[in-house]
Amino acid sequence: MNKTFRILGKRGRITIPFEIRQRVGFKYNDVLSFTETADGRSVIVKREKLCNNCKQSQPPLKEDEVTLFDFLNGLSPEQQRAALVHLSVRWAEQQNTKLDGELNV
Repeated sequence: MNKTFRILGKRGRITIPFEIRQRVGFKYNDVLSFTETADGRSVIVKREKLCNNCKQSQPPLKEDEVTLFDFLNGLSPEQQRAALVHLSVRWAEQQNTKLDGELNV
């Protein structure tokens, strides 16, 4: 078993490492429960099923499909930053185009 460390943020947030999420099968929008152990020093995290037909309401992913969230989490921090900068620039350009279109009406 590999030990992985994460720092608990000031708002009580922590990221479950991608490798662990992948092995355990945690996916985007999963509902997780947290149970404190009797000694008060550990927490058990479980994925919960809240409805009987949850899987029927969402189309199944094909084996070769990857969600955007999983794709971005698979990138290095530098690649994530580059993607964020690129998408931010594209978004800003689209906003300027919309604004220019509104002014020319």
